[in-house]
Amino acid sequence: MRALIRFCISNFSLTFLVVGLLASGVALLRRHRPWTGAVVVEALFSRFLLFSIAIGYLYNFVVHVFFGAISARFIGWPDSPFQREVGFASLGFSMIGFLAVRGSFAMRAAAVVGSSCFLLGAAGGHVLEMVRSRNFAPGNAGAVFDMDLLLPAIGFSLLGLQHRYSERRRPT
Repeated sequence: MRALIRFCISNFSLTFLVVGLLASGVALLRRHRPWTGAVVVEALFSRFLLFSIAIGYLYNFVVHVFFGAISARFIGWPDSPFQREVGFASLGFSMIGFLAVRGSFAMRAAAVVGSSCFLLGAAGGHVLEMVRSRNFAPGNAGAVFDMDLLLPAIGFSLLGLQHRYSERRRPT
């Protein structure tokens, strides 16, 4: 049990993605059927924004600002003042995520685009660290790195699906 808890905490992006998927399933099960594509996409997208972006980045803020030395060690870096900067950037993405959960399409696009730039930039930094410094610490490679690539792909996919289904509902 201790190993599972450690894995969930250490791989919080994956944990929050799974929790969001479970919450989407519960939300759908509570709705009357038949489920339209728009209803399914809304359930998935709103929970993705809530868990993977809003809560996930809030968690990232806490670990980088209040537990910077632990976070740096997990990533394989020396502790530095940049931990706080990453933390406060994460707080900004978290707040945008909370606003986007019930926000407009444009607000949701801002949450996905902003957080994706951050994650893809982090993925690039992780690759450089793996190549240059042979840094394969759990916080630099593995699930953390994979989620830096997967979350933007999921976010843009859900954004595209929401756009497609909202286009179908608009009168021509």
